[in-house]
Amino acid sequence: MSNSQSPDLLTFGETMALFMPQEYRSIEQVSTLEQSFGGAESNVAIGVARLGCSAGWFGSLGDDPFGRIILKRLRGEGVDVTRARLSEDAPTGMMFREMAAGKLAVHYFRKHSAASRMTPDDLDLDYIRGCKILHITGITPALGDSCRQTILAAVAAAREAGVLISFDPNLRLKLWSIEEARRVVLPLAEMADYFLPGWDELRMLYETDDFEAVKEKLSGLKAISVIKGVGDTTVVLENGKAVEIPFYPADQVIDTVGAGDGFCSGFLAGLLKGMSPAEAVRLGSINGSLVVQMRGDWEALPDWKTAYGRLSDKGWVER
Repeated sequence: MSNSQSPDLLTFGETMALFMPQEYRSIEQVSTLEQSFGGAESNVAIGVARLGCSAGWFGSLGDDPFGRIILKRLRGEGVDVTRARLSEDAPTGMMFREMAAGKLAVHYFRKHSAASRMTPDDLDLDYIRGCKILHITGITPALGDSCRQTILAAVAAAREAGVLISFDPNLRLKLWSIEEARRVVLPLAEMADYFLPGWDELRMLYETDDFEAVKEKLSGLKAISVIKGVGDTTVVLENGKAVEIPFYPADQVIDTVGAGDGFCSGFLAGLLKGMSPAEAVRLGSINGSLVVQMRGDWEALPDWKTAYGRLSDKGWVER
């Protein structure tokens, strides 16, 4: 595949098989589990593809039934997976989701997974250089040193080619400590063109609840920062100027998992369609709102007709 054939958006990381009870019950109370899959980066790729933009995902999966079905489902969603790899040496990671004591609980079985063994040698650098946006998250470097080096190699190739970098820190403190995360996430934020943190994440990364102090630090980045969850708004910080954009309201909240990935996919698709960052945030907000109204990480992500209709109904279409 030549550079001209690379999808507009590329992303990579760990995608895992997902198992959960059919209803909101604990695993101990059921005899059967639903099977799906999830991963922050592949969720974003699906969302971008559904909105009519070209998207690709790559990473390592086990050469097992779980890895094979993940590839088939991603391909069926229109995501390019030609650079994904099935490993015979390590399994696909798994996660189990349940309701325990009234709260959502997720149990990971991802240690020594195929994805955790990714190295820079697994990258097709020309494929990366040919896209328009490379989207990364803080989950991948948390999987281990080799994954950390892989992220850095991908970012270096993208920057060399003038590819835009989108970075969602997506802190997972089950994978590493906040101190270790800071040492990796903050330098990656300095390399990004779009930094997509949540307000709760920024409070931990910068060790302060003072929004003005955080805003000052973000103003020192080259990136346009999109801060999710500042009250009932998303704040777009560009050239030191902050613009607050209200959330798109959800009719009901069924499952909040995947909301951030839905937001990112809408935002990035908006940029690819020529929207301003503020317009793209509105599209992202619609995506995130729809995701939480159905179970699953990505199943409720809308197509372009649905999303555009919501934009129009809200009066959020500016062009």
